[in-house]
Amino acid sequence: MSCTHAESVIKNIIREIALECAVRGHAVSDTLVAFMVKAVVLDPRNGFNVDRTLTKQDVQKLEELCLDKLMEKCSPSLDTIKMQVYFDMNYTSRREFLEDIHRVEESRLSPVSREITDTRVKTREELDALYRKIITYIQLHSSMGSPTDVTAVKEATAALQSVFPQTELGAFMVLLKRDKEQQLNELTMIVTGIRLFNKASKKGGEETDLHELMPAILNEALPVTSKSIENRLSASQTLVWKYTTVLEKLTDPDSPSGECDTPVVLLKQALYNVKQHDVFLKMLLADACLCAKHVEILQTALSSQMKLLKETVQSKTAVPTAKVFPLFKSLSKLWSGLQDEAQLLNIFNNIVHNLQPFVASQANIFSETYLDGLLEASEVKTDEQRITESSGERIVPAEMNTQEWLLPETTASVNELSLQYDGVCGYTLVNRDGLLLPGNPHIGVLIHEEKLYVFSSKEAALKFASSPGEFIAEVAEKAKHSPELIQLLKLHQQFSCVSPYLEMQPGKGLLVKPITKCESGTQTDIHPVETNIAKSYEWNEWELRRKAIKLANLLSKVTQSVQTDLSHMRRENITQTWLPKDAASQSKRDGESNVPKPQTYLAGLRGQRDGLVVKTNLTRSVDE
Repeated sequence: MSCTHAESVIKNIIREIALECAVRGHAVSDTLVAFMVKAVVLDPRNGFNVDRTLTKQDVQKLEELCLDKLMEKCSPSLDTIKMQVYFDMNYTSRREFLEDIHRVEESRLSPVSREITDTRVKTREELDALYRKIITYIQLHSSMGSPTDVTAVKEATAALQSVFPQTELGAFMVLLKRDKEQQLNELTMIVTGIRLFNKASKKGGEETDLHELMPAILNEALPVTSKSIENRLSASQTLVWKYTTVLEKLTDPDSPSGECDTPVVLLKQALYNVKQHDVFLKMLLADACLCAKHVEILQTALSSQMKLLKETVQSKTAVPTAKVFPLFKSLSKLWSGLQDEAQLLNIFNNIVHNLQPFVASQANIFSETYLDGLLEASEVKTDEQRITESSGERIVPAEMNTQEWLLPETTASVNELSLQYDGVCGYTLVNRDGLLLPGNPHIGVLIHEEKLYVFSSKEAALKFASSPGEFIAEVAEKAKHSPELIQLLKLHQQFSCVSPYLEMQPGKGLLVKPITKCESGTQTDIHPVETNIAKSYEWNEWELRRKAIKLANLLSKVTQSVQTDLSHMRRENITQTWLPKDAASQSKRDGESNVPKPQTYLAGLRGQRDGLVVKTNLTRSVDE
């Protein structure tokens, strides 16, 4: 069975469940259905054998169980899963949030920008219409007043005419489309900076209130978002502490077992529900605080930039554009940054508001009056109080020398470590039937298979460390019975990916192990064994002979040392010299010699047949 066909089968199962839910009046997302399929298969109570392939009866049973789970009314467990799915689908990193904001802004402005860059004007009326479109684009991009606001339009028109009069439209029209877009963005930044400067200069010499220069949406969102999240977080934490105290009392093995009519299972589901809500609210509050910090930084920069601009312009009638335009652009960038922070705060506020319905079930099942009745005279302890009470207990490595521990006195930033189970005590989770108690890193942090574990007491730490593998497996079993714990305790890596195929390849099971991927890089040196290179190696035997002669000659040389006034009592100076040697060389010598010039005469060579030839030597001597 090909992977493509297998994926289509999975999608069909999910689609059928989603359609059946819609028929029954409940709209669910495919992501929620996929998660519920995984939860049903993992739960050992449902009887799915992960070592064999799914049959048609298995698929039918799987669909029925998923439908029953998804159709439950007033279920804290289902609400927790829905909350987790919603948060995963709507929450991302700050960088991606900003990219989405800019993408939406660009798509909103692209039609207006396209009309401006693609327009071919021929008449005066068309030129006027094009100029008005540019003003509209600048107002929409800067968000400083609506295009239908007459006052805002007049301000934008006056600012644009001071840097780009209507007579410049002819030169603008002959530009390429890319150059038009660039000039349009530059005009928007400059005009926005001018309008901000004019707004700050209305009070004359008085100090400008920064709140007057802030975007209106930011002035509305900044004080409300953080306060709203803090209030909801406070209420959620109070519920977490109450549920924890009740379950701690009911699951205590030493307490009398007279609470048979108390729905412990529903109480645990309600605890997981409010605990997950508490975790998400903490994340959103941290993001909101980061936004407030960025706003403060941008406000300081805006104030200093405005002061610098006022000092540059002062009462001058004319200022060089090369000097003042960059300052206007800087103001515009700071203004855009403030708008981004306002959009982020609105996003976080919407997420917080949309999370609230997911905690309604536990509130309907367990009212505050009912919880207070279960608590009776029990003291509701906060997480900080529990950690403070157990801080006196410390792990002594000698007591458990078979395990590696991190101790607070030898570990920097022990409270900032990345802990397993999101800082929950794994021993208490197993021993107290799913109770969530915060671990205290000051007791000692267990290192097991490169993962860090914390515990609520020294006794829990020692018992967990005696057989960590068994307790880790027990925690996974607890998560199979309560699938919301997979997200809450961050146990994704311990579970397989469900593949509910109608037909599967031979030898393939119901669950497929997840493929773990990571980015890695290697750098290869040019000479990996460079340290093994022998610097003194010589392949030329004549070079070796030369070095040998040099060393032999050194035996007969004299070493002398010289000390001067400057080097006295400072260091020893040693100089080795080669004494001059007597040497002779043979060279070519110039020489000359003189020989006599021969003069010999013969007589009787002609006239006689048998005549006698007489030879006469007239050569003269060299000395003559």
